[in-house]
Amino acid sequence: MPILRLNAGPDGLSLHGSPAAAIPAIRTAAKGTGPVMVLIHGCKYDPTDTSHSPHTSIFGTEPHHHKVGHVKWLRHLGFCTGDVDEGLAIAFAWPARGTLWRAQRAARVAGRHLADVIALLRLRAPNRPIHVISHSMGSEVIFEALTNLPPNAVQRIIALSGASYASRATAAMQSLAGRSAELFNVTSRENDVFDFMFERLIAPPVRGDWALGNGIVLPNAVNIQLDCPRTLAALTRFGGHIASPRRRMCHWSGYTRPGVLRFYAHVLRAPKVVTLREIQQTLPEAAAPRWSRMFARPRVMLSLPMAEKPAS
Repeated sequence: MPILRLNAGPDGLSLHGSPAAAIPAIRTAAKGTGPVMVLIHGCKYDPTDTSHSPHTSIFGTEPHHHKVGHVKWLRHLGFCTGDVDEGLAIAFAWPARGTLWRAQRAARVAGRHLADVIALLRLRAPNRPIHVISHSMGSEVIFEALTNLPPNAVQRIIALSGASYASRATAAMQSLAGRSAELFNVTSRENDVFDFMFERLIAPPVRGDWALGNGIVLPNAVNIQLDCPRTLAALTRFGGHIASPRRRMCHWSGYTRPGVLRFYAHVLRAPKVVTLREIQQTLPEAAAPRWSRMFARPRVMLSLPMAEKPAS
């Protein structure tokens, strides 16, 4: 099974559940074929804590898990099929429990370790595309990695409800590695409360900055607002048959919504078919403003259930 489980902590990289060294395992994994996809979780997970390990929840391989927010990524992204060309999945875990400030510091340390992983993969397998999909504070991991990598290190990045400031993302996407990458910034007004909390707890790099949920303007980036009906309709052109939102507030709909992970698989596995430029030109320009979903008309929204709060 082409899955490499790595943990990045204060002491460096390690293989999850194995005493073997991580670097030789990365060299061996690089020998395969197909794309490389790095999967990065958000806050409240810790691979050293069996009760909160992402390797047994969102990065697990069992087909079903009934806890809200623990939709398994791997199978939906095209792994575990037995296809020799399905590529390599790197389940990249890091200690993300504790306060938001602590998680952000840990994310940046993990990002420097991720840069080492990607650099080694690029050296050993220069022809294999490397993509990244992250959730929540996982965006801080990949943005930190970009600032420590050379050009053409990463091809595509999908950031789901990114817990990063727009200026932070912009600086990373304008770095040497960032300028040659493409960012798919997946947002939703369902995440407004979480963006607001992030902005109140974490000081912005520059005055007046906003979380990624408010969008980013770059030639190599596109904002995909998943609670916008016009956006969902437009994505069907690219194989995105994604269910409509059911909740006012949800931090995890970027990967729990039926059909959405399969759309990401299409984005990462068929970049020549699903081009950034076409998506930029097809999606509606105007995004719904913050709080527009939270304060939607009661007759439309009040009867719908709220999300249970899982690990992000």
